[in-house]
Amino acid sequence: MIRYYQKRNKELVELDRIQEETWIDIRVPFDQGELEKLANDLDVPLDYFTDSLDVDERSRYEREDEVELVIINTPVANDDNRDSDPIYITVPIGIVLTKGHIITLTSKDDTVLEKFTTNKVKNFVPSDRKKFILQIFEQNVLDYLYRLKQLNLKRNLIEQSLYESSSDKELRQLLRIEKSLVYFVNSLNANELLNLKMKRTDFLQIRDLEYHRDLFEDIIIDNGQALEVANVHTNILSSTMDAYASIISNNMNIFIHRLTIITIILMVPTLVASFYGMNLKYLPLQDTEYAFVIIILVSIVLGIGIIWFFKRRKHF
Repeated sequence: MIRYYQKRNKELVELDRIQEETWIDIRVPFDQGELEKLANDLDVPLDYFTDSLDVDERSRYEREDEVELVIINTPVANDDNRDSDPIYITVPIGIVLTKGHIITLTSKDDTVLEKFTTNKVKNFVPSDRKKFILQIFEQNVLDYLYRLKQLNLKRNLIEQSLYESSSDKELRQLLRIEKSLVYFVNSLNANELLNLKMKRTDFLQIRDLEYHRDLFEDIIIDNGQALEVANVHTNILSSTMDAYASIISNNMNIFIHRLTIITIILMVPTLVASFYGMNLKYLPLQDTEYAFVIIILVSIVLGIGIIWFFKRRKHF
């Protein structure tokens, strides 16, 4: 799906064809032929498009002739809801700058670009390409921070339920959160390296533009904060999972310990009854009228004695 946008009278307008200073937004689904035609029409290397749609592509930038490419990683909800899959993953957003257009590409729909197409970002103008790129970076960092808060809230709720549960369901949910945080840490770290490199080389040529320069500085600071928060949450979650795994294992050991003691207690009366179940002569009390009652009382006394023994040793 390829859409064309322009800002007119502070409203984002969708066009039916490419015009000057157009924002071209490419989302799935689309035909490979469409990408090739657009690349030929705008004289853009085709690998700029294909690299941006590769879910494993890392954050980077490059320049070829008058065409520039910036790729950043952004968080999205995972379509797979299996217990073994993370809640969130990260996918690349490609930003291609040509002489008269700005092109964005992503393999998912629910990215930060949706905020721009729905006019949820104030004061953005696609024709101001430097500011537009910085605003994409800014909204991307804010999206990371928001999703980190969601993951932390979910983690707290799961931890509360862990106090009353000894199953592994909650641990599997925590594992999904941990996997999401791994994606976040790796992508935020790559985005931070990209931001610092772009600042050092002045890739966007904003060194003399005070507003843009200050906005970029804020983005770098916020990205560093998001990376630090993701690392803290990862460490807390890892410690929590280890602690609760130990608690569940300890509870299971206690249960098996008590079950073993109960088995021993029941084994002694069973052993006495087994002796008197043998078809042998000259068993004690075999000619006594109250033999059955005496054997039962002996079994009960022996059972109570074993219980007292284990209680005294504080094993029961």
